Amino acid sequence: MKYPVIDALITPEGRLDVLSKAEVTKLLDASQGGLYRLFRNCSLAVLNCGGTMDDGKELLERYPAFEISVVQEQRGIKLDVRSAPAHAFVDGKMIKGISEHLFAVLRDIIYVSDEITNNPKFDLDSSDGVSSAVFHILRNANILRPMTQPKLVVCWGGHSISRKEYDYTKLVGHEMGLRGLDICTGCGPGAMKGPMKGANIGHAKQRIKSGQYLGITEPGIIAAESPNPIVNDLVILPDIEKRLEAFVRTGHGIVVFPGGAGTAEEILYILGILLHPDNKDMPFPLIFSGPDSSKEYFKEIDLFIAGTLGESAQQRYQIIIDDPVQVAREMQAGIQQVRQFRKENGDAYYFNWLLKIDHVFQQPFMPTHENMRNLALHKEQDNHLLAANLRRAFSGIVAGNVKDEGIRAIEQYGHFEICGDADIMALMDSLLASFVEQHRMKLPGKKYVPCYKIIK
Repeated sequence: MKYPVIDALITPEGRLDVLSKAEVTKLLDASQGGLYRLFRNCSLAVLNCGGTMDDGKELLERYPAFEISVVQEQRGIKLDVRSAPAHAFVDGKMIKGISEHLFAVLRDIIYVSDEITNNPKFDLDSSDGVSSAVFHILRNANILRPMTQPKLVVCWGGHSISRKEYDYTKLVGHEMGLRGLDICTGCGPGAMKGPMKGANIGHAKQRIKSGQYLGITEPGIIAAESPNPIVNDLVILPDIEKRLEAFVRTGHGIVVFPGGAGTAEEILYILGILLHPDNKDMPFPLIFSGPDSSKEYFKEIDLFIAGTLGESAQQRYQIIIDDPVQVAREMQAGIQQVRQFRKENGDAYYFNWLLKIDHVFQQPFMPTHENMRNLALHKEQDNHLLAANLRRAFSGIVAGNVKDEGIRAIEQYGHFEICGDADIMALMDSLLASFVEQHRMKLPGKKYVPCYKIIK
């Protein structure tokens, strides 16, 4: 099947508009660290805004002739796109929001390549070095707001959710928007789009014109979760671990909506960090919420956490079912505690420097078949370390479900094998089976073929 495409020359508007000759050469030369391929694939994902697919491999194969290049002119640069998805244009002109996201891709890929990778200033083998790199990427993207009070709520949840769940995320976003809270998500569809859409209406009612709708993504996931149209600030981190750290460093609280393996990964990430002894007394509001139809979903999540990480982990979150107003009020109250804590301890409102993130949460995990099978999924370790390894297991499942490289690895070598303590494997098998039964692994209408096998 052929899909309509367009050729166009795009001019930046208020975004990165000047590059050196060396930077342009690096972008266009696929031999230099694969930077062109990275730039091309992320750009194609952005141009697919509004598309209805969650398969990175399928997107790349749908537009095989797509090309993008940088054109240098006396006044700056332009982007020349060939065979781009036609739905990114209106009457032959690229939609402004998509154009902004396209230049955000260019900005972040160039910055990470030139300023972060192989830069001795950033020791990426140390915890402080990784946190510093995340800070600099966010600052370069101009998304840190130092002169404002804490009000950024991170919203996590699945791209494949029911209409009732999606409408509920909008209601929660609306209540938070009415209270002046901003929204940060993974920038894709479903539970990532709904809260932004609701907050946008809430802000409009309160005549708030400076609302922030921050989308944080990474190259591996962006093709499966293209940025939704509400995002007005987009930043691309180099990998999933830095993306997750960006969420918890910039956000002042987290609301988790129903989701699948990716949402489980995010839950385990934040719980693992909050379980670290150094973070014991740090306020960080964490709320799980959904409509009444999601009650069983959160019951399964709660049982999994109780059986793996125990009561200490359960005490770090609250579950609120079918009550958007209460979610917004609890989040607002929790953020006030965050503000007071940071004020008393001299920490920045815009970047949580005091939060201790163990290096095990920062090390990029490559979900190869060998690495997945060798994960330490047992209770003979500290709780926060078990959470880190469980997070990696779910990260691998996400890769096998929707990421281009993960899908190809499954096609070539078969299922990921996940093994560990019998009770942990039983809990994981039950949780994943519930995700499959509730159609949370793929978009509605698509048959899900498991990429994993639980070894009991």
